[in-house]
Amino acid sequence: MDRRTAKDLMIPLDEYPHVPYWFTLCQAMAEFEKAEFDVGGRKSLPRVVLVFNEAYELLGMVRRRDILRGLEPESLSHILRPGLFGSKTPAGAHETLSKKIIEKLQRPVSDIMTPIRESVDHADDLVKVMLKMVEHNLSFVPVMKDKEVIGVVRTVELIGELAQLCHLDKTDKREK
Repeated sequence: MDRRTAKDLMIPLDEYPHVPYWFTLCQAMAEFEKAEFDVGGRKSLPRVVLVFNEAYELLGMVRRRDILRGLEPESLSHILRPGLFGSKTPAGAHETLSKKIIEKLQRPVSDIMTPIRESVDHADDLVKVMLKMVEHNLSFVPVMKDKEVIGVVRTVELIGELAQLCHLDKTDKREK
């Protein structure tokens, strides 16, 4: 296998969803909605939107489930908890909940983002990328070059690349 690097496998930043920290949850959801990638001829969707500051420095990430958690109106969550009022939800609860969710959609992503603490260098080989992802339990990792984010490697791309080793191994066995 050739020595492949993070740069060889990454999705370039200009193709990956990212937003400034002041964007709303609505705007972040719009980025999720319009992003998709081709991975080995199959459609793949992002699970993360990257968050940057004014200087284009990476601050963090927002996952789809972070957005959902960010929309939960704390003051009403007890109303919809199963069993609290038997099988019935109090009259007007859903309308009130909807209004609260609409309000929360205007929150900035910085309210719910998670900091990103790990990255890899563009020249790191795939074994190093894999080990970093396993060691830190990551589903994706930003790829850096000269202290700037240039892309993202996800487990989807990494597994696809590793699957090629299975094909190479079968070919080698047939040739012997």
